Amino acid sequence: MGVEFSQEIADTICERIANGESLRSICANADMPSQVSVFRWLAARDEFCKQYALAREAQADALFDEMLDIADDGRNDWMATQDDDGGQGWRANGEHIQRSKLRLDARKWMASKLQPKKYGDKITQELTGAGGAPLVPVLNVTIGKPGSEPSSETG
Repeated sequence: MGVEFSQEIADTICERIANGESLRSICANADMPSQVSVFRWLAARDEFCKQYALAREAQADALFDEMLDIADDGRNDWMATQDDDGGQGWRANGEHIQRSKLRLDARKWMASKLQPKKYGDKITQELTGAGGAPLVPVLNVTIGKPGSEPSSETG
């Protein structure tokens, strides 16, 4: 039948999410409910829904911390090489560097979706007139035949 709801299991799920784990990996454990069960609990239990939302917000902070760890970890960025004469050197480990970049990009994207105000890109646009004054729309109307110049004659 599956795992029944308990506050203890809800607390465990939320704690693990807040520490950066995905719901999918949590639910893969035999002693945890399925993802479908968790989604049902979220729909039926307001308190668990609030707790889960807070855990997701905290998850963005955990992802941010992980990004710093990944960016600062230079292990395996370089590989020892040996030429035909037995001389040793070093070369960049492109595969490791690209994997680290992918890990960073995935976490940046997730953090920006989990907490867009905190980790999302902020784009603002402001239009002002002279001296910071508000823009004033101006409408110029010319009356006359199409293609003709306005006349300066009066009369």
